[in-house]
Amino acid sequence: MSVRTLPLLFLNLGGEMLYILDQRLRAQNIPGDKARKVLNDIISTMFNRKFMEELFKPQELYSKKALRTVYDRLAHASIMRLNQASMDKLYDLMTMAFKYQVLLCPRPKDVLLVTFNHLDAIKGFIRDSPTILHQVDETFQQLTEIYGGLSAGEFQLIRQTLLIFFQDLHIRVSIFLKDKVQNSNGRFVLPVSGPLPWGTKVPGLIRTFNNKGEEVRKVEFKHGGSYVAAPKEGSFELYGDRVLKLGTNMYSVNRPVETHMSGASENLAAQTQESIAPNPLAKEELNLLARLIGGMEIKKPSGPEPGFRLNLFTTDEEEEQAALTRPEELFYEVINIQATQDQQTNEELARIMGEFEILDQPRRSASKGDDLLAMMDEL
Repeated sequence: MSVRTLPLLFLNLGGEMLYILDQRLRAQNIPGDKARKVLNDIISTMFNRKFMEELFKPQELYSKKALRTVYDRLAHASIMRLNQASMDKLYDLMTMAFKYQVLLCPRPKDVLLVTFNHLDAIKGFIRDSPTILHQVDETFQQLTEIYGGLSAGEFQLIRQTLLIFFQDLHIRVSIFLKDKVQNSNGRFVLPVSGPLPWGTKVPGLIRTFNNKGEEVRKVEFKHGGSYVAAPKEGSFELYGDRVLKLGTNMYSVNRPVETHMSGASENLAAQTQESIAPNPLAKEELNLLARLIGGMEIKKPSGPEPGFRLNLFTTDEEEEQAALTRPEELFYEVINIQATQDQQTNEELARIMGEFEILDQPRRSASKGDDLLAMMDEL
């Protein structure tokens, strides 16, 4: 498992989230000023400097539930609100889109180009805010400094870590089904033809060398595919042609998108349902998660501007039906983990809770040792 995977996972999933929200804001005819505010607020929170500092620290990936908690907070960083069913659908679309992109990467290092495609598109969403643009550019520079010098083997380990994270997710997405890149069981169809990774030649020739490095024999074979050599390598600069199209916005044209749980996913969810007794490592993960969320610094809404609800379904009835038919195994349960014996943890939680305090609600006393998940539920 690579300890450098989390920033790439978070930024790419965040980019997909912004693509989907932008599409739904346009589809629901949300006024332009409100739509811009929502996207600006989410991007500002997502690329907050303190948050990025926590994110880029070498660390193992969070569990799917823990990561989902972070995106739940992020999606509600502005005046927009999502019901549980819409949040479920949003997260399903995000994860399946990025899983498909990772599977199709011609070479492991291209995961970084996919990330840059997301950042390029995110900058296009920002309106009238040079400060937020600067935040995104700073993150780009961090990515270049940290990942620019990694070897092919290290990128292969990152790609394998991502695939392990996604391996049990087989959610059917209407766009993928219509384009015939996904089967009815939720598994993707990988092409055996197409553009080759940069630096590789079209298959069809085996060359044999002797111990002096001299070529002694050539054997041709039929590869059975239709391959095209890459014209050039994608640019890893701040501004440049990425060449690779993976990670660009597939919702730029207004297309309805639905998700469906496949039978395999439902069975797997039942098998992997978390026990009531928490995992011994859960407390440590939640401590890390609390610090990560604490770095988000979500701004409290200023002024009387009313919020609004965004629906990721075509109608409210569809959203209600989705909430009723959601498998029980996928609902997120609260695990109580007491941290009363750890003074440092309590002080950290008290600080984080203070940052998230809502002025018009009474604040609970931190001296009672509120557990981490209860703290998160109050955010």
